Amino acid sequence: MYRKCQFHDGRLHGPGCGGGGGREAGTGEQMSLMRPFLQRSSLGCLVKVFGSFSASRSKVVTQTAAASPLFYLRQTMPFHTEERGRPNSSDYRIYFKTSEGKYISPFHDIPLIAETEQENDVPAKKPKNDDNEVLYNMVVEVPRWSNAKLEIATKELLNPIKQDVKKGKLRYVANVFPYKGYIWNYGALPQTWEDPKHTDAETKCCGDNDPIDVCEIGSQVCYPGQVIQVKVLGILAMIDEGEMDWKVIAINANDPDAKKLNNIGDVRKSRPGHLEATVDWFRKYKVPDGKPENQFGFNGQFKDKDFAAEIIKSTHEHWRALLQKQTNCEGIECKNITCHESPLRCSADEARDVVQAAPACGSPVPVSPELDKWHFV
Repeated sequence: MYRKCQFHDGRLHGPGCGGGGGREAGTGEQMSLMRPFLQRSSLGCLVKVFGSFSASRSKVVTQTAAASPLFYLRQTMPFHTEERGRPNSSDYRIYFKTSEGKYISPFHDIPLIAETEQENDVPAKKPKNDDNEVLYNMVVEVPRWSNAKLEIATKELLNPIKQDVKKGKLRYVANVFPYKGYIWNYGALPQTWEDPKHTDAETKCCGDNDPIDVCEIGSQVCYPGQVIQVKVLGILAMIDEGEMDWKVIAINANDPDAKKLNNIGDVRKSRPGHLEATVDWFRKYKVPDGKPENQFGFNGQFKDKDFAAEIIKSTHEHWRALLQKQTNCEGIECKNITCHESPLRCSADEARDVVQAAPACGSPVPVSPELDKWHFV
């Protein structure tokens, strides 16, 4: 019998934190529908991983290379996550650690580039093709179809994932007809930062003080804290209340469609309406909260993967300057464990103390049925 948690409708269900209810999936039909596969973690234990969000008190997030010939040379990167606090509450946190149990920051300590041969950890000017396609690590914050606005806490020690809070209330994105929550797996590229003092040459807007965002368009529904390797396909220049807020379009390298989707044009051809829906979603998603529609650079047109690679490279360089104290951090917490060039490193003991000081994991807090409401804008 396998116990599982589910993350949907913007809420967490099940016994993932060791406290709450849940149900057991025991029939052959149920197990077939979940399509589980077995992976061996670097700790030598056999771990059950589901396509849907699966949580545990110390969740193993093992990243594996794809079995397809295109990606079989990629290095695997195992990570664990540890939950603290009560899901659907302001004290809920997802902390990251290595397979050896060392706590790390997903913002600073997970490499941007998934390929080990990349020099100086800086993206190439142009991603290579075919067997040498550049892959990036993506930290998944929000699963597709869910509503809770989970994000890397850039101003907290170790930068755990938490739910955003505005005016004392947890933030959820509204269901703007015909969309249900987020329409892709949403997250960020580690080791990138949109500098609020940097003015984009094309849009004349400054950065939003966050890691660069990613919309992952693959078929699998990911879970918060999952780290996946993605192919970058293009980028959208969203302007959010006057700030530059780039949205990278990417696909999980393990996805069945990854081999045939190599640029933004391939997405437009093989998935009619997907890119248009993405622009429509970003334009309207804040309107139910009384905010104006978001605007876009380049007349809302997606730029290609080469352009995206340049933006990623630029934001990575801004992040490096941030960690080397060459620029003002604007309240960003830059303590890290592994960045040897940074004067802002902390010890493993300090990192462990941060996690142990957080509230113990508990059962999920019930959420309002208002989350299921449709909004027509």
